[in-house]
Amino acid sequence: MSNSIEIISWNVNGIRAVANKEALQWIDERDTDILCLQEIKALPNQIPPTLFEKKFQEIHINSAEKKGYSGTATFSTLESDFISTCNDIDTLHEGRIIETHYDDIVLFNVYFPNGQRDDERLAYKMEFYDHFLAHCESLREDGKSIIICGDVNTAHREIDLKNPKANAKTSGFLPQERAWIDKLLEHGYIDTFRYVHGDIVDKYSWWSYRHQARIKNVGWRIDYFFISEELAENLEDAFILDAIEGSDHCPVGITIRF
Repeated sequence: MSNSIEIISWNVNGIRAVANKEALQWIDERDTDILCLQEIKALPNQIPPTLFEKKFQEIHINSAEKKGYSGTATFSTLESDFISTCNDIDTLHEGRIIETHYDDIVLFNVYFPNGQRDDERLAYKMEFYDHFLAHCESLREDGKSIIICGDVNTAHREIDLKNPKANAKTSGFLPQERAWIDKLLEHGYIDTFRYVHGDIVDKYSWWSYRHQARIKNVGWRIDYFFISEELAENLEDAFILDAIEGSDHCPVGITIRF
């Protein structure tokens, strides 16, 4: 396979709510090969058939054990040869990871934990981060190339959120959370959006529902595509679809040659 493919990631904040708003029908207008959704908040039998008309060859759902919470879904036109939900990382069974293998490329659709609830939850988030990176590294040792997409729940640098000073002590922009993204990059992964667009400012993927944050573009860039560095020469584009509404997040994507 050496075709150029489009992969899109979106935290939909409730797949049934998005279906009610008809907020995913734009997929029918695009040549998207893989669609990765996070925070679906649904069991497989609760996913509406009216999301879009496009037919995907494979649909993988990883629902949380807790109803109406978390969960991920991957829709693909490509045939995978291995799939995992990484329950050794997602130890609370919150439906946070779908790992799909396409020959020597491994795609991760991940809804990383939010650390804002309390210190215990923040500790779980950091543990999740470390276990996840170790898992990716073991796959690379086996000769695999890695694509990671999803809601990472951390803004990396000050240019990745509108009000960095005001949020310096907020989970999602804490030093230890940001340091994990530093570590990820040091291990040879690339933030595709920054790789393509450099230090462009005011580009975000999440806005609070309060204080007209989206209208004022007071946002955070917490949704990412990271790729292992050997895939850099295959990367054709990275983008944020910030005109698409229906969630407090917007979709992000890449075009890459497989």
